[in-house]
Amino acid sequence: MTVSSYKQLTQTLSSNLAPLRKTQADLMKGFNEMGAAAMAGGSLDPKTKELIALAVGVAARCDGCIGFHTKALARLGASTEEVHEALGVAIYMGGGPAAMYAANAVAAFQEFTAPVPA
Repeated sequence: MTVSSYKQLTQTLSSNLAPLRKTQADLMKGFNEMGAAAMAGGSLDPKTKELIALAVGVAARCDGCIGFHTKALARLGASTEEVHEALGVAIYMGGGPAAMYAANAVAAFQEFTAPVPA
């Protein structure tokens, strides 16, 4: 699948999840709490955990995961080299299909780290 804008994709997914946040409030709250606990600093720092999450998202072929985790990595100050190294592991673990999604992750990270026009 080709995504034209990961910023738009993450916004759309967030909007599309809104009804579930209402009708499945306990479940969605629990999912969000699990995510916060999983990504909190500990022996691994949050950036390392986001790199792992991105690699898993690529290997699982999840465009939404790519969008949300590259956005988080941009916010956390990940370097292009760090992202590319994590994507290398994803390609190793996921083969050719992961390489295609890794290319999408490169585009997503570039989109989230691009300077905002004045």
